[in-house]
Formats: sequence, structure tokens, C-alpha cells
Amino acid sequence: MALLFTSCGNKDNSTRQVVAQKYPTTVVSEKTEKLLSVYPATVKGQEDIEIRPRIDGFIDAINVDEGAVVRKGQTLFRINSPQAEQALTTAEASLQSAKAQVNTAKVNVNRIRPLAEKGIIGKVQLETAEDSYQSALAGLAQAEAALKNARATIGWTQVTSPVDGFVGSIPFRLGSLVSSANVLTTVANTGNVFAHFSLNEKQLVTFLNTLEGNTQAEKIKNAPPVTLTLADGTVYEHEGKIGTITGSINITTGSANFRAEFPNKEGKLRSGTSGKVSVPRVIEKAIVIPQKATFSQQDKIVLFLAQGDSVVQKAISVLPTPDGKSYVVTDGLTVGDRIVTDGVATLSHGKKIHFD
Repeated sequence: MALLFTSCGNKDNSTRQVVAQKYPTTVVSEKTEKLLSVYPATVKGQEDIEIRPRIDGFIDAINVDEGAVVRKGQTLFRINSPQAEQALTTAEASLQSAKAQVNTAKVNVNRIRPLAEKGIIGKVQLETAEDSYQSALAGLAQAEAALKNARATIGWTQVTSPVDGFVGSIPFRLGSLVSSANVLTTVANTGNVFAHFSLNEKQLVTFLNTLEGNTQAEKIKNAPPVTLTLADGTVYEHEGKIGTITGSINITTGSANFRAEFPNKEGKLRSGTSGKVSVPRVIEKAIVIPQKATFSQQDKIVLFLAQGDSVVQKAISVLPTPDGKSYVVTDGLTVGDRIVTDGVATLSHGKKIHFD
């Protein structure tokens, strides 16, 4: 009986023994990894020019439509300006009058000079006639200048595009009374476009610290090319280059503004569109782990570190990789650490595990 009882007791103890479950693990190492920081951006033309009339008048013709492609010097609007037309007519008449006065004065000088040389009349009369002639010449010069200005002013009735580009909205219609205070439309020169985005103060410091150079200008020059993701999720085919960074932090937003320039010879990018600028960052000696090896706990990223035959929880700091499947660990792990790579939802701190 004693032997039977002892035998049954040993059988019960063996049943209670906990078998360690096997989990996949890996020993972390270093490698070079490329990260992308993504920021919302607004695309603007290289030149977004407001088109205003230089004279007051009524819109007589609208020669383009919204969104049209125009060339430098192309007529966009024609303004009917009665004042300009009147000024031109007056200037032309003044010029004819000035020319007549010059001719009269010249005839008088030619008539009086021989008489004065023969002593028939005094030299004072000749000098007076010559002064009148010079005065008439000055009046002619003034009339010619006034006519030139009047012709230039009448030329302003043709409102032309100062650059190649795309026409914006046109708020006015035929017959509208406009002046220099009114914006007739805008023309966006999109041969190259600028993507405007911003980084907060911490991001700015981190970004500049990753670039070579002693000054901000040198760092900008050494900045890597950036990419633009359009609103539909497609990546624009041409890379851009960061051109400027504001020299101060905006007090209201706490951020610094960046401007990246992209070529746009095909005209695919329009001024005013939105997108996302991706700024690459290469990290040497990066520790990269799969995201499925981690979980979130109270706003922290946590994984299980294998120690002996059990696991311990470890909080880490990470940066996501562009593929969305891995993390670059910035703090919390060292080369040679062994981590559990899958099944972490079934683990707990101190649990016994088995691994190869």
C-alpha cells in the first residue's frame, strides 16, 4: 500500500510540471537603415503673380479662361479707358501745335538774321527771335514726351501676362469697372514649383544635427533630395531639393518653415495643391527589429527580452521604418540582446520560455 501511494503521488507531481513553451527569438545586430520623415506640404508656383490693370476703365475683352496655359506677353484682358484715349488725342494735337510753333519761330529767325547782319534792324530783335525758336523747340520736346507717355498709357489697355504659366480664377466679367486696386486674375509660373512645409523646434534641431556643415547654409546645401507624395497617394516622379529654412521659429506655431523646389516641366503640379514631403535620413549602425515583436503599454513601446530561460519586459524608444513593418530602436537595446520576435501577446514578465 505504501509503495502504491508513493507511486500515485509521483504521478500527480509530474502532471503538475509546467512545460516551457517555445518562442522564436533573435539576437539584435546593427545595420544601415534609411528612414523617412513625412510632413504635410502645400505646393506653390515659382511665381504666383497677381494681374492688375495699370489704368482705370471697363473690361472690354477677356481673352483667356480659368486654368488656361499662357505665354509671357500674351494678352489676357483689354481695358476700355476713355481717359487714356482722350489723353492720347490731346497729346497728338499738342505735338502738331508744337511743331507749327517751331516752324514759325524758325521762319522768323531766318527772316530776321539777314536784316540784322545788314544793320537794318537791331540785334535785339534777332536774339528775341532765336529765343522764341529755342522755346518752341523745348515745347516740341515736351509735346513729344507727353505723346510718348500717352501712347504708353494707351498700351496699358492691353493687360498681358508677365510670365509663362497657368491662369487662376477670373472674378470679373465683361463690362466690369476695374482699377489698379483690383486683381483681375493670377498667373502661376510652374516651370518649377515650391513645396512649403514646416518642422517643430525639436524636429528642426534633430534634422540639422544629421547634416554636415558648420552653418545653416552649408547644412541646407548638404541636405539629401526629398520626394513629394501627391494627394492621390502617388509619388511625384522627380526629386526635389530643400532650398530655404526660415531663420527664426514662428512664435505662434512653434515651427520653422521649409521650402523645397521641384522641377515641373511637364506641368503636372499646379499651384495651390497639397501633398506630403518625405525627408530621408540615413542611420548608420541602427538596431532594427520587427514591429510584431513589440506592443504598446501606457504610451510606451515594449518588448520581451530573453534572459536565461525566462523573459522580462523592456521599454524602448523607436522610429518607424518606411515599410511600416519594422522599428529602428534609438534607446533600450544593445547589440547582442536576444528578443522574442513573435507571439508576445501570450507572454508575461518572468514567464519561462524555450528557444533555440
